[in-house]
Amino acid sequence: MMLAIAALSIATTRAVIAADHGPTVTAAQALQALLDGNRRFVVGKLEHPNQTPEVRADVAKGQHPFASVLACSDSRTPPEIIFDRGLGDIFTVRVAGNVADKVVIESLDYSVKHLGVRAVMVLGHRRCGAVIAAVAGHEEEGDVGPMLSELRPAVAASKGMAGDPVENAVRENVILVIKNLAASAELSAMVKSGELKIVGGVYDLDTGMIEMLKD
Repeated sequence: MMLAIAALSIATTRAVIAADHGPTVTAAQALQALLDGNRRFVVGKLEHPNQTPEVRADVAKGQHPFASVLACSDSRTPPEIIFDRGLGDIFTVRVAGNVADKVVIESLDYSVKHLGVRAVMVLGHRRCGAVIAAVAGHEEEGDVGPMLSELRPAVAASKGMAGDPVENAVRENVILVIKNLAASAELSAMVKSGELKIVGGVYDLDTGMIEMLKD
């Protein structure tokens, strides 16, 4: 009997996880909500939306985020704080250097296909430690791993550019990640149809502002 109940519970959980949800807002509305929240964060007029016990109880029944953010795992760049959002608002994927390996792509694909997200932001940040390591060429000393390997294309693309090499590589990395996501087997069709919007930004650690990169 207990085994039957456990099996039913597992089956129900899987059904809930696999359930598809339509978009709650358009891509344009989602991006505007993120930018509005960042402006509140910058000037210190935070609203802390959707952070009450009532909201916690509501989202426990299921999640319907309005946007996804691929951000660096740096402790100074938590999307929910810098966008002044709350529980269930943002589907967040964080990894050093905000790179997009297979697991990251599949995670974002889940948010789009099953949770109804229609706007994805790739968020880099100034003075990113992962990018600094890649620009410094640590891989030449045998310290190469998946993360630095993922950042090599951005370092190569920014080489020779005027200005700070780290800042240039940060921007190029965001641009390349957007291109990789848009060309991925999981997301390309929705990007081409215009149903899904993938954008990029760079977070300023000093001011709290996000500089949106051009398409």
